[in-house]
Amino acid sequence: MTTVEFIQKQLNISEKSINNTLQLLAEDCTIPFISRYRKDKTGNLDEVQIEQISKISKQFEEIVKRKESIVKSIDEQGALTPELQQRIEESFDIQELEDLYLPFKKRKKTKADAAKEKGLEPLARIIMSQKNNDIQFLASKYLNNEVSSEEEALQGARDIMAEWINENMYVRKNLRRLFQRKAVITSKAVKAKKEEEAAQKFSQYFEWEENLSRTPSHRLLAMLRAEAEGFVKTNVGVDKEEAIDFIEKAIIKSDNESSDQIALAIKDGYKRLLEPAISNESLQEAKEKADKKAIEIFSENLSQLLLAPPLGEKRILAIDPGYRSGCKIVCLDEKGDLLHNETIYPHAPQNETGMAMKKIRSMVNAYNIEAISIGNGTASRETEFFIKKIAFDKPLQVFVVSEAGASVYSASKIARDEFPTYDVTVRGAVSIGRRLSDPLAELVKIDAKSIGVGQYQHDVDQTQLKNELDSTVMKCVNSVGINLNTASKSLLSYVSGIGEKMAENIVSYRAENGAFENRKQLKKVPRLGEKAFQQAAAFVRIANAENPLDNSAVHPEAYSIVEKMAKDLGIKTHELIANKEKITLVKPEDYITGEIGILGIKDILKELEKPGLDPRKAAKVFEFDPHVKSIKDLKTGMILPGIVNNITAFGCFVDLGIKESGLVHISQLKDGFVSDVNEVVKLHQHVRVKVTEVDEARKRIQLSMIL
Repeated sequence: MTTVEFIQKQLNISEKSINNTLQLLAEDCTIPFISRYRKDKTGNLDEVQIEQISKISKQFEEIVKRKESIVKSIDEQGALTPELQQRIEESFDIQELEDLYLPFKKRKKTKADAAKEKGLEPLARIIMSQKNNDIQFLASKYLNNEVSSEEEALQGARDIMAEWINENMYVRKNLRRLFQRKAVITSKAVKAKKEEEAAQKFSQYFEWEENLSRTPSHRLLAMLRAEAEGFVKTNVGVDKEEAIDFIEKAIIKSDNESSDQIALAIKDGYKRLLEPAISNESLQEAKEKADKKAIEIFSENLSQLLLAPPLGEKRILAIDPGYRSGCKIVCLDEKGDLLHNETIYPHAPQNETGMAMKKIRSMVNAYNIEAISIGNGTASRETEFFIKKIAFDKPLQVFVVSEAGASVYSASKIARDEFPTYDVTVRGAVSIGRRLSDPLAELVKIDAKSIGVGQYQHDVDQTQLKNELDSTVMKCVNSVGINLNTASKSLLSYVSGIGEKMAENIVSYRAENGAFENRKQLKKVPRLGEKAFQQAAAFVRIANAENPLDNSAVHPEAYSIVEKMAKDLGIKTHELIANKEKITLVKPEDYITGEIGILGIKDILKELEKPGLDPRKAAKVFEFDPHVKSIKDLKTGMILPGIVNNITAFGCFVDLGIKESGLVHISQLKDGFVSDVNEVVKLHQHVRVKVTEVDEARKRIQLSMIL
């Protein structure tokens, strides 16, 4: 089987598209570049499909490497037959390969090994043939210095047969199927830890049982976390009698004394070898699926968060609210640079409200502030009410933004490098302000796991999670495009073809030589060669560049095509940009080249109509219900405005402007069945919800969007 055939078995994509995509990936082209600028080669595959091709091709390579390793190991043992080699070569199922390798795997000495050393393997073979009906007489022939009785001989033979049954591929394959269909996961409380306070959040799993295949990802991960923390014990199994009955039907073909011994070996082999192995496999498989689902949800949430509406280049006054320690204030210019910082104390215990109002008014006027950004942590609502009482000389938009991860950023090396002379409180407030002007540019500086939009993110496969989140950030950054002259090192590092070291070089070059005047200047950056330029150039923007195409998503390799279009229309290039009337006169088929086909030309025309269009929507002001300031103010039946602040497999959490977020269960999102929460709501969506239950003691709020 070839790589392409292996991929085609899993994806409904043409051979040509797969071949061309693999070729582009082998040439070190990035996924954003391929999906955006090589559509004609891939057959218009999107980023998801290209990523799938990349992942499956890597899986194929791993399987090929594993096969080579297995063949080499068996050959070194002198046990490789032509038939076995053929079976290994023909198999591309990793479980089947491991089953084929199982009898030859290096392992600790087993009961079967000990029995073989005592010379009992021939006895096991005779019994396994199921032709002998005088087992005691047969066993007596195998007594020696190490085997003192017929029962000891038979026990040794059963140990050997149990191992053979365990290694039987047909048995293992069908037992797996039985577990896939009927395995039940149970969890029981650890009595010694049951009463601990930390155990109470897992109380529903103190006595729990359900079909493993129907266990949702969040529940399985919760059970496994409860077990990891020592509060419960879990078990995965099927009906023992059904499993043993299946094995007996598969193995026993007679009705004599031999079959009685085989039946005993089956029971022992199932209990000691097969059940633990297949049970563990089944749980691992379910965990992998749960991880995948949780990572998908996290990635989708992260994408929505990164692509949240930006306010744009405005002068912002940002507030990190607090009570005793005061509210930290920073004033930022249009580029997000820090102009001023100080602390005010409008709340208890100081209650310096009048003085705080004067200071805010003074800062707004002095720094020509256009919007106010308030973090949504402690004292957020009180600070919002305080700000709205101030009579400003001009109308100001007031936004409440999520400050999740701001403290992580403020203590990070990135923040220290940006603000070496300021403390963490100032850095945190700056982050709150910058999140309003451009969430994407600010949030890429923070480890995605700290942003607070995941589901059991610390329990899933960390390598897979990191890869998926990095890929998500890269997709978002490249779908928006970045300003080459203002982008931070963190933001630049996610641009197609650049990476961390190159981003550092770009920032250093910019500091030494001033702003970039055109995209070609990128080639002057140390170690940024032709390949990196090809991958990156179209994803960076240069405002007010001499060539207006440098501020668009048109790739430099297509500039000559645009120039020819303009020339054929008898106008200058800059006169064609955003000129819908002229653009409609262009016939795409007249400009096809060897590298850029009809799909690429149509993309160029679309971009020329609205050059550098930001796919994100504009930021909107949102107001919580002013009468709700804490969980004590909530009453069943209330209908309130809220903001979706986290999405999980079982529903979404909604910020009501108080410390606790409320849960809208998936069944309460809308009338009718909902299979995917993301089909109904998006992160940061403004919604109206009804309070259905308030548990003040447990700080839990149940909500419904079915009003």
